[in-house]
Amino acid sequence: MIPLLALTVFVTVTAGVYLALSRDLFRCVVGLAMLGAGANLALYAAGAKGSARPAVIQKGAEVLADAANPLPQALVLTAIVIGFALVCFALVLLLRVMQYAGSDDADRLRLAEPRPDDPLKPPSHSADCLPVYPREDRS
Repeated sequence: MIPLLALTVFVTVTAGVYLALSRDLFRCVVGLAMLGAGANLALYAAGAKGSARPAVIQKGAEVLADAANPLPQALVLTAIVIGFALVCFALVLLLRVMQYAGSDDADRLRLAEPRPDDPLKPPSHSADCLPVYPREDRS
């Protein structure tokens, strides 16, 4: 069971990285969701060692023996909710970018950047926009 779970985590993370590095923004969002699912699987697998009995203490018992660890389950449940919210926000942001730029191709979105000679909004990568740090004299 452990090799199958490790293979599932590997395939999920690999597919997530492959999709996140795509030029298509929708694939990037799906890759982000798959990376989150892979991280959740890895976290759950780290805490799934041992018994599958629920972590419930019987009335009058002092020690819980051979029960599942509830902490990874709670962390994964929280991560699923946060990941779902992140993916929903990314999809809304993607739709807004597609409406504004007319494309979801990352290379075509570079055309939406301001031109270097634009007087209202110069590009942030020009030499004029770089921060100036004070000079340090090391003598």
